[in-house]
Amino acid sequence: MKILGVHIGHDSSAALVVDGHIVADVAEERFTRTKHYCGLPIHAIDYCLKSQGLTMGELEAVAVPSSGRMLALNHLFSLQGARAEPMTYRHRVADFINGKLKKPRTQPPLYIKTFPLQGRTEIAHVEHHLAHAASAYYTSGRRDKQLIVTIDGEGDGISGGIWRGENGKISKLHVFPTSGSVGWFYSNVTEALGWWHGDGEGKTMGLAPYGDYRKCQGVLDSFCPEYRNGDLAKEHDFGRKAAWSENGAMQWHFDDAGAIQKLVNQHGREHIAAEGQRVLEEQVKQIVFPWLEREQTRNLTTAGGVFLNVKLNQHLWESGRIDHHHTFPNPGDAGLAAGAALWVYYQANPSAPIFPIEDLYWGPAYTEKEIENTLKLRRIPYRRVDDVEAYAAQQLAEDRIVAWFQGRMESGPRALGARSILMSANRAENKDIINARVKFREAFRPFCPSLLWEKREEYLEKARDEFFMITSFTCKQSKRSKVPAVVHADHTLRPQTVKQEYAPKYWRLLKEFEQRTGECLLLNTSFNVMGEPIVNHPREAIRCFYDNGLDCLVLGSFVLEKNG
Repeated sequence: MKILGVHIGHDSSAALVVDGHIVADVAEERFTRTKHYCGLPIHAIDYCLKSQGLTMGELEAVAVPSSGRMLALNHLFSLQGARAEPMTYRHRVADFINGKLKKPRTQPPLYIKTFPLQGRTEIAHVEHHLAHAASAYYTSGRRDKQLIVTIDGEGDGISGGIWRGENGKISKLHVFPTSGSVGWFYSNVTEALGWWHGDGEGKTMGLAPYGDYRKCQGVLDSFCPEYRNGDLAKEHDFGRKAAWSENGAMQWHFDDAGAIQKLVNQHGREHIAAEGQRVLEEQVKQIVFPWLEREQTRNLTTAGGVFLNVKLNQHLWESGRIDHHHTFPNPGDAGLAAGAALWVYYQANPSAPIFPIEDLYWGPAYTEKEIENTLKLRRIPYRRVDDVEAYAAQQLAEDRIVAWFQGRMESGPRALGARSILMSANRAENKDIINARVKFREAFRPFCPSLLWEKREEYLEKARDEFFMITSFTCKQSKRSKVPAVVHADHTLRPQTVKQEYAPKYWRLLKEFEQRTGECLLLNTSFNVMGEPIVNHPREAIRCFYDNGLDCLVLGSFVLEKNG
C-alpha cells in the first residue's frame, strides 16, 4: 500500500509511506531555500514519487493533515467535479467580493507542476493533532498500550491532545482548546526576546540555563494557561492572532508578546527565558503525569512542536515515571505529512506490525558522478580521497572545521551525519570559533554531539538510545572537561548516539577520530548558516562552504580545502 502525505502550511512537506514504512520525507524549504516555507510542496512531492519510481496512478491515497477543506489541493492535484475540495461559505463570500472588485483569482500558471490524481486514488483528511499522534505511535515500534500526548501552538482549532495507542489503534481521550495553548505562551516569550515566533523557541531554551528563574518567578503566570491534574484549570485569552508573510514563510504575533517584552527589559533576557522554560515544563508535567496515572501505563509517546524542547523531554524522562519514552524526531508541522500517511495506512491495516525508525535518511541523495559534475562545471579545485573517514578524522583531530555531505539527506530539523558541520569538541574555545566563523549566530547557543552508541554510558547520565537529538542528558562529570565544546551551561548534552548498522560511514568517522584523540564524540551542527535551511544539493554545499570560515568540505569521496 502506497500513501503520499502532503502538508501545506508552516513547514510544508511531503512524505511517502509504503507498507507502513516511511521511505521518503522532506520539507519543501530544502528546495525553495526559504526556511519554514509554507507554500505548495511541489518539489517535495516530486522527490517522494521519483525516489521510489512511482507515479500518481500507483498511489492508494493522498493523506492531508487537516480536517478542513483545502482549496490549494484543487490546484496541486488538478481536482475537478465531485473530487474537488468544496469552497466554504467564507471562501464563497471572499470570491464574490474579489470578483466584484476585479481582484485576480488564485490559480497557478500552466508552467507550475501539478500532480493529477488518478481515479483509484482517494484524498483522506486527517485531523492535525491526530496526524501528530500517528507520527509518534506508528514509529514507536510497539503495539502495547501507550499514552500519546500531542502539544503545539494550534492546529485545527486545538492546542493539544491526549490519546491512547494500543494494539495498532489510536483512541482520542481528551483535547485542549487554543485557550490552553502552552505552545503559544512559549512562543510569545520567544517573540518578546526578539526572535521569530515559530522558529526561535530553541534560542529561548538555549538561553534559559544562563538565567535564574527565581529572580522573576511568577511574573509570566498571567500569560499562560494553567493545568492541574491533567485538566485545563484556567484558560488564557490570547486575543486575536496576527500573521505576517515573510518571503514565503509565515510568522505570528500576539499582543502578549509586547507586555512580556516590558518584563524582559525589567528583569533581563536570560531570567525571563529561564522563567518561561520553568513554566512550560511545569504545565506540561501537569498534563502528562496525571494522564499516565489515569491510563496506568509507563509508556509515553509524544509529538507536536512543543516536544522539540529537549530540556522538557529530558525532565520527563528523568522523572522516574516513564519506562519507554518515544518522541517522533520530526515533531513539528513538517512531520505532519508522514503522520497523516501513517494514519491512513494503519486504518486500512490495523493488525500490521509497527516498525521502529532506525534513521531519518529519507531525503535526496546524489551520486558520485553528479557530485563530480557539479564540481567540474564550477571549475573548483578538488581531489578524490579513497578513505574520506580517515581524512576527515585527521582534519578534525587538528581542530579544523569540516563540512560533511554524505548519502541521503536527513528528514527533520537536526543534522545527523548526512548534512553536518563537524569539529572537535575537545577544546572549549571551539564552540565560540564555530559560532563566530561558520554559523554566525548568538554565542550562548549550544552545539550537539554525535557519539558512538557503544560508549553512551561513558558520557550520559541515565543513558538510553537517542539516535535523533530529541532529548538532552546530563553529561557525566568525568567527561565535562574532556568535551567542553558541547557541554551546555547546565552541564547537559543533546546527543545523537550513532549505531554502526544505522549509519556505517558516520560511525567509522567517529571511530577514526577516537583512535586519534581518545574521544569518540564530535561537535555536530547542521550544514547551513543561521537563518537558512540545511543544504540539500551539492551546489548548496559548495556555496555554503565558500560563504563562511569552514576549512574542509567532504562531498561523497571528494574533498575541497581552503588555503591556510
